[in-house]
Amino acid sequence: MTDDNKPQAQPDHSNTEKDPSNWTTGNEAMTGAQKSYLQTLCEEANESFDPNLTKAQASERIDQLQTIANRGE
Repeated sequence: MTDDNKPQAQPDHSNTEKDPSNWTTGNEAMTGAQKSYLQTLCEEANESFDPNLTKAQASERIDQLQTIANRGE
């Protein structure tokens, strides 16, 4: 038996996790925070650091390195 008065769960359609390739500012230089965190991750993962990445590229590289360095979610 269903309760028609019970609120239904709504799917999360927020854009809190937007694909970096769709960022309007994705082609800008990475932020200072991204640069600092990326440098740290590169050191921990023994990977080279590229200071010329865009915001979108830096975000994607951070995601990759978090896995290698056993960080993140």
